[in-house]
Amino acid sequence: MKNFALIGAAGYIAPRHMRAIKDTGNVLASAYDINDSVGIIDSLSPDSEFFTEFERFQEHAFRLKRDSSTALDYVAICSPNYLHHAHIVAGLRLGCDVICEKPLVPTTEILDELALVERETGKRVFNILQLRHHQAILNLKSKVASEQKDGKYEVELTYMTSRGKWYMESWKGDPRKSFGVATNIGVHFYDMLHFVFGKLERNVVHFVNEHKAAGYLEYEKAKVRWFLTIDANDLPAAVKGKKSTYRSITVDGEELEFSEGFTDLHTISYQEILAGRGYGIEDARHCVQTVETIRASAPVAPGAGEGHPMLATLLR
Repeated sequence: MKNFALIGAAGYIAPRHMRAIKDTGNVLASAYDINDSVGIIDSLSPDSEFFTEFERFQEHAFRLKRDSSTALDYVAICSPNYLHHAHIVAGLRLGCDVICEKPLVPTTEILDELALVERETGKRVFNILQLRHHQAILNLKSKVASEQKDGKYEVELTYMTSRGKWYMESWKGDPRKSFGVATNIGVHFYDMLHFVFGKLERNVVHFVNEHKAAGYLEYEKAKVRWFLTIDANDLPAAVKGKKSTYRSITVDGEELEFSEGFTDLHTISYQEILAGRGYGIEDARHCVQTVETIRASAPVAPGAGEGHPMLATLLR
């Protein structure tokens, strides 16, 4: 049984980490967030210590180290994107392995810095790349690996996840803190595309604003037209008013059904990490580099056959 701490306990994704800690038979010993709206802890880990000041959280963690039975083994990080680097380093220097939400960090330069701190501390950083555990994605990866195909797969990725007015008032609406919509809601999809279709060969941005982005990615085995949005007005008519999220991936015109099966992916991720099969810094490098390039790219007009169908409505 391992002792966990959680940084960012009031965040949207934190309950999935609390549940994963509990469901893998481990203990949430300590949690921290500047926001004290963390009543969810009562139903999952009621005995957890809780702090709203990082200094007190850190001092408590150092005291726990005095006894091997209470010392923290892992720090899980669900804090805002721009704080991941600092919180990962703090966890490593506490003598813990670290499990961090995506995006791990914004740039490959910071990945290299984390690798240096790993070597200095002898501890590991693991990234939650949950789509690598989704059965539909694993089935697609097996299919792509086994098929002898002439040419590349034609892929269309559409992800619409409606966000209300609160989004732009939160840290997520500040590109200095979230690194923009493509990074914040898209990074795990770019990881999945690399996981299935291999090395990225081209990365072109066609449209980007604070609510949506579109572009073209070409991998060893696929040509991908992608569109991401947090604008509810973009939802298809058949979905609007019924669901707030729409996910679609087509491969050579065939829809990949992966709308279900997301609930337990964090628990599976934890099981794999605890079994020594977690995804680390080098596994995350490809998607970090992809979003880093997207943020630095100026939008250009799409080449023939490279534009997502939604571009027609964006470029009117």
